[in-house]
Amino acid sequence: MDHLLLIERQDHVETWTINLPEQRNPISGEDMIDAFEANLDRVNADLDVRCVVLTGAGSAFSAGGNVTDMRAKTGMFAGGPWELRNGYRRGIQRLPLAMQASEVPMIAAVNGPAVGAGCDLAMMCDLRIASTKGWFAESFVQLGIIPGDGGAWFLTHAIGPQRAAEMALTGDRVDAATALEWGLVTRVVDPQDLLPAAHELARRVAKNPAHSTRMAKRLLRESQLNPLATVLELSATMQAISHHTADHDEAMTALTEKRAGQYTGR
Repeated sequence: MDHLLLIERQDHVETWTINLPEQRNPISGEDMIDAFEANLDRVNADLDVRCVVLTGAGSAFSAGGNVTDMRAKTGMFAGGPWELRNGYRRGIQRLPLAMQASEVPMIAAVNGPAVGAGCDLAMMCDLRIASTKGWFAESFVQLGIIPGDGGAWFLTHAIGPQRAAEMALTGDRVDAATALEWGLVTRVVDPQDLLPAAHELARRVAKNPAHSTRMAKRLLRESQLNPLATVLELSATMQAISHHTADHDEAMTALTEKRAGQYTGR
């Protein structure tokens, strides 16, 4: 399982690389989903990890589902309608639920095509940077299927209903420049600059106390689902917790002393 998702650590930032380049990094296999779930659980429990950069090995970010298995109706695509329904629920749909529950800020460094579930995986991240070689396609309809992994939800929340409808109903490619214009990504850089740019952004996140970035991320996610009054109540509770952390005290001292804070996750 470790070979499917390569993990590198530098200070408080981890880089995860989807490592099936010969298949263009599909993510629908059970072993790959297990690898994501296990590592998401791990970093959730480790306050020393303050940000994750997600990218793909080789020329693609992720081709999404395994088209060979889909064509042959094997693996997660085997069986009748009932088996397929349960296969999706017990398989690929575990990934969006785990990503949505993740507390650690995640940055997608989209190095190449992000297609189908691969496009949706990028949308599950909090921030996205693309290489000029990157492009996105919510291509399910072109295969006579629909976004079975929650893509309609994530894409709508990322770029709004009109742009999401254009992508989901045509299945057409969106190149990096258009992705920037639409707000799919925050930045487009040359290929050699992609990981340095993603790591620079990750360091800007990771310089802050872990509890504050994690709770801020949760508030952003809850704001997609709940009315203002509910988010305000949750904000008040999280703020009360924040005020009683050692890292908050350290941040205030560092501000007064005009230096960088040294945070311990307490």
